[in-house]
Amino acid sequence: MSTKDEKTIVCRCADVTLGEIKDVIRKGYTSLDEIKRLTRAGMGQCQGKTCRNLIINIIATELGIRSEDVKISRFRPPSVTIPLELLAKEDADEE
Repeated sequence: MSTKDEKTIVCRCADVTLGEIKDVIRKGYTSLDEIKRLTRAGMGQCQGKTCRNLIINIIATELGIRSEDVKISRFRPPSVTIPLELLAKEDADEE
């Protein structure tokens, strides 16, 4: 693979390249969670909707396994929704 390919952006939100992801995999970090923590890939505005599958495929290719065998992240939705009006009210109370 050429140096040009290594500069390909995988996570547009966090501006993470293919080379950066491969580098952490080669250092032994092979789960999606580890790669997210080390590179911030998948932690941007889209929360991995754009790059998650790309990263999983990169992990599988680098490890020589099927993408189905890659350990995926545990999704943690907010436990309680908060109405925006409540947040706005708290800001007004502080003034």
